[in-house]
Amino acid sequence: MAEMMGISVSLYNGLEKGKRRMNADYIESAANIFHVLPSQLFEEEPTTIAIAGKVGAGARVPVFDTYEKGDGPQVECPLGLSPHNIVAVEIEGDSMEPVYSAGDLLFYTRWSDGSVPSEAVGRRCVCECEEGLGWVKVVRQGREPGLFDLHSFNDQTPTMYGVRLKWAAPIKLHWPAELARKVDG
Repeated sequence: MAEMMGISVSLYNGLEKGKRRMNADYIESAANIFHVLPSQLFEEEPTTIAIAGKVGAGARVPVFDTYEKGDGPQVECPLGLSPHNIVAVEIEGDSMEPVYSAGDLLFYTRWSDGSVPSEAVGRRCVCECEEGLGWVKVVRQGREPGLFDLHSFNDQTPTMYGVRLKWAAPIKLHWPAELARKVDG
C-alpha cells in the first residue's frame, strides 16, 4: 500500500497506527487506489430506511404498513435525504406509468394518523383511505369537508371522488428501482 501511495513504509505505518497525521494528499491517494471518493473512506455502515410495503395507484393494494418497526426490508438512505422520520414504499403494478414504475421507491414522512395536512393538498402523496388501502395520488380538496378527490398519474385510471382519508403524506423523493440498494432487514 505504501508503494502504491508513493510513500515510505514507515510513514504508512505511522498513518495506519494514528501516530502520523493524515492529510488530504494521503486521503486522495488512498481513495484513488480503491476507486472510491475520499469521503467514502470514512463512511460507517450505510444508514437505512424501512420499506413499509407496497403501494399502488389504480390497483387496490392493502394497507402497506405490513412489517413491525425495524423488521422487513430496508434500503440504503439516498444521499441528501435525512433518514429521520422517513419511510419508503415500493410501487406495485404499472398504473402510474410513465411517472412511477413497478419497483420504484417513494420516500415520505408520515407524522400522524387521522390527518391530511394542508401541504398535502395539491401534491403527489402516499395516502391511506378509510378502507385501509394504500394509494399514490395527487390529493385535492373534495366537494364536502373531510373528503378528498384522488387524481391518478395517467388517463387510464379514473379520478376517485369523495374519498375519506386516514392520512396523506407528500412524497419527498422518488427513487427509480435501478438506483435502490436494498438491505436485508
